[in-house]
Amino acid sequence: MTPIVAPTPMSRLRRLRRTASLRALAQENAIGVDDLIWPVFVMEGEDASQPIPSMPDVERLTVDRVVTAAKEAASLGIPAICLFPYIDPAIKTEACEEVWDENNLSNRATRAIKEAVPEIAVMTDVALDPYNANGHDGIVRDGVIVNDESVEALVKMAVAQAKAGADILGPSDMMDGRIGAMRQALEAEGYQDTAILSYAAKYASAFYGPFRDAVGASGALVGDKKTYQMNPANSDEALRLVARDLQEGADMVMVKPGLPYLDICRRVKDQFGAPTYAYQVSGEYSMIMGAGANGWIDDQAVMLESLIAFKRAGCDGILTYFAPRVAKLLNG
Repeated sequence: MTPIVAPTPMSRLRRLRRTASLRALAQENAIGVDDLIWPVFVMEGEDASQPIPSMPDVERLTVDRVVTAAKEAASLGIPAICLFPYIDPAIKTEACEEVWDENNLSNRATRAIKEAVPEIAVMTDVALDPYNANGHDGIVRDGVIVNDESVEALVKMAVAQAKAGADILGPSDMMDGRIGAMRQALEAEGYQDTAILSYAAKYASAFYGPFRDAVGASGALVGDKKTYQMNPANSDEALRLVARDLQEGADMVMVKPGLPYLDICRRVKDQFGAPTYAYQVSGEYSMIMGAGANGWIDDQAVMLESLIAFKRAGCDGILTYFAPRVAKLLNG
């Protein structure tokens, strides 16, 4: 499309910026409560919470308090909540057997939420790192993150989460072939309606630090994740990964991190037209909150500006720790 603009003074582009009402009429994109997925951290215990120092105003919550958070989300109109477990280091192993235990922390939290707030969608994380003694998203053998053995564990994890009542599975591991294997297993086990939101273009980013603190993976991680997460210098590769995951049965795709990769969001949406999401990750959140706390920026204004940027880039929704705060503002 080629814009047609008359020469000044016939065309004065400032005319539609003159008042708030005119700006609203001409606005091209908007953020709504329906665009939000709220990531929350769940831990063992009862009626307790733990602050996460590197993520201001974010806490780990026991299952009963996660249920309370889900009720709050539903009351605000937030359509989905995403669970990330904080696992006792004593039960982390190299084989990650806890990931497919039907009574593990994440699965208990899913069942509790679906029993108390059935109308809210529960999304789960499909990756081994919270349960892995080595802190990796896959199983480590002789210093190598092995792909196919990891996929076998991830498939069992996905089926256990579907059985617990998860509405959306979020494979964030970046192993090759895991979407197709999960989809086949879900079909075979009778969970054909369980959706997959694939972390299709997940970059080996430095923006994940606070999240790893939140799930207790920072101290456990041996080495880095560059052999399975994407090189931040690449963009064409992201399109190949998205194409593969859609062909293997993903219903939705995600780009992670968010703001530093808006170009990828735009390319993915334009190329495939599939439901496209972005994760405003912990580092993005903490930078906004930290700068706001120091008085360097208006954190609320930057929060809203950052979210509209995702919509402008073509995203259908955003995982963001700002979700309840934004929903309250949007609801007046």
